[in-house]
Amino acid sequence: MSELPGPGLLRYTAFSADPSGGNPAGVVLDASGMDEAGMLAVAAEVGYSESAFLTGRAEASEPGARGYAIRYFSPKAEVPFCGHATVATALALAERDGPGDLEFATAAGPVPVTVVRRGGELRATLTSVEPHVTDAAAEDVTEALAALDWPATDLDPALPPRIAYAGARHLVLAAASRERLAALSYDFARLEALMHRLDLTTVQLVWRASDTVFHVRDPFPVGGVVEDPATGAAAAAFGAYLRALSLVPETASLTLHQGEDMGRPGTLTVTLRAGDARVRVSGTGTRIPDRAGA
Repeated sequence: MSELPGPGLLRYTAFSADPSGGNPAGVVLDASGMDEAGMLAVAAEVGYSESAFLTGRAEASEPGARGYAIRYFSPKAEVPFCGHATVATALALAERDGPGDLEFATAAGPVPVTVVRRGGELRATLTSVEPHVTDAAAEDVTEALAALDWPATDLDPALPPRIAYAGARHLVLAAASRERLAALSYDFARLEALMHRLDLTTVQLVWRASDTVFHVRDPFPVGGVVEDPATGAAAAAFGAYLRALSLVPETASLTLHQGEDMGRPGTLTVTLRAGDARVRVSGTGTRIPDRAGA
């Protein structure tokens, strides 16, 4: 791989303490001198599903929090919010400046993040913008299933299709079996076209293992990659989906396993609080040694 343009790029994985697990993200802690084309070039060169760029300091709404303006780019385009790259950036800042409270000014709105050290690990918790959940049109679900090559009978009727938002839009489709979720081979161009039309960031494919444990996968053709290994924004949207449909209690802690079918296992913790519409997504992470996993 050629040398990346622009200021120093760090590589972190989010939602796993193993550099070979979770979801890798590029992180540029000082992108103040970069323009949009430069950020997109870095994201395309590094090739991860997203990279994050801190473009300067920003005023934080919470006293004592360190505020930063942030932008996110996939290899193909800018995205309004990315959970795993937010976690990766928070961990990079914590390693540089110490744990504590952060707030990122994103295109979707302010996203607070708290980083704590537990034993030898740093763990970050982001708080989403206020989410919302809307119906998915029957014809759009039919088109998504056709692109995925999923028969409608393979859906779990207890978790109906919806579009969920917690900083970015995701179509939630629930598989009736773990085997259905594992067998993912889809029409890239067809699903990409539908996602552009519906302004979706990913399709959140889920299988419910128990009341509070889920396995998830996220096709991401609009970002230029087949699948995202661990998707914080979709996890937040999915937490909002479960609450909106009264599928979990108002106060709940949920575990999402993602990346197993890609060989990059990661774990996301989703926390819901009664009286607070926002969703919290937590996970650990680690720096990827230079050129490892690139």
